[in-house]
Amino acid sequence: MEKSSRIITLTTDFGTSDVYVGVMKGVILSINPDVEIIDITHSVSPQDIYEAAFTIRAAYRYFPKDTIHVVVVDPGVGSERQPIVCQTDIAYFVCANNGVLSRVLQDIETDDTNTPKSVVIENASYILPQVSNTFHGRDIFSPVAAHLSLGVALSQFGAPIQDLVRFTVPTIQTIDNTLTGEIIKIDSFGNLITNISEDTLTAFLLSVSNDAEAVDFEIIAGNTSITKLNSFYAESEAGEPLAIIGSFGLLEIAINLGNAETGLGMKRDDRIVVRRFD
Repeated sequence: MEKSSRIITLTTDFGTSDVYVGVMKGVILSINPDVEIIDITHSVSPQDIYEAAFTIRAAYRYFPKDTIHVVVVDPGVGSERQPIVCQTDIAYFVCANNGVLSRVLQDIETDDTNTPKSVVIENASYILPQVSNTFHGRDIFSPVAAHLSLGVALSQFGAPIQDLVRFTVPTIQTIDNTLTGEIIKIDSFGNLITNISEDTLTAFLLSVSNDAEAVDFEIIAGNTSITKLNSFYAESEAGEPLAIIGSFGLLEIAINLGNAETGLGMKRDDRIVVRRFD
C-alpha cells in the first residue's frame, strides 16, 4: 500500500449542464467516501487537449503533495489509446495517454530527481465491471483515482509504460532585436496568454541594458503596438490594449474592461512579437 491521498481533482471538457461530472463524483465517493473532490474546471474547450495541457499545468502545483488529478479531455475515448496513471514527486495524474500531460512533463524534465513513473491501466479489479466506449471518465479514470486515493500501489494498476504521448510545446524564437512567441491560451475574459515568460522577456531586454525598464520596446499583437508593461489592468484607460505579466508569470495581452480576442482579432497560435530598440 502506498500513502493515501485525501484530494482528487477533476478537469474535463464536460461542462456542467449534463450529468457526467456528477456521475464521476458518485463513482469516486462510492469507493472512498472520505476523499475530497475539487473541480479545477469542466469548461475546457471540447476535445482540446492543448488547452487541457495548459490548464492542468497551471493548476497542479498549487495543490498539496500527492494530490490525484483526473484529466478527462479525451477525443480518442474508446479507441486503442491507453488509459494511464502517471506519478511524479509532486502528484498523480489519471488520464488518457494522448498528450494532456505534455506541459506537466516539460515542467519536470529539468529536474533529474523528479522522474515520472507511469503505468497503463489494465487491472480490471480497479475499474467498473462494465466499460462503455464513450465514458471512460466514469468507468476507468474515476474508480482508478478512488482506489489510488485509498493507497493502492501504482504497480497494481498495470504494466509500466515509458513513452508517453506528447505534443510539441511552442518555443520562443530570438533573432537579433526581435523575440517571437505565440498565444497559447485565451481565457474567459478574452485575455491572450502567451508562452513568453517574465524571465524570458526580462533577459531579452537586459541583454542591451542593466535596467530592463530603461529599454525601449514594442509588443506587436496583430495590428496593435504596445510600448509598455502594465503593473495592473486599470493602469490603462477603459478599452485600451495593454500588456501585463499575468498570474502564471506569462506575458498577456488584454484590453482593460474589454476583450482582446475579439477586439484585436486574435486567436490561439497567433504570433506575438517583442521588438527591442537597441
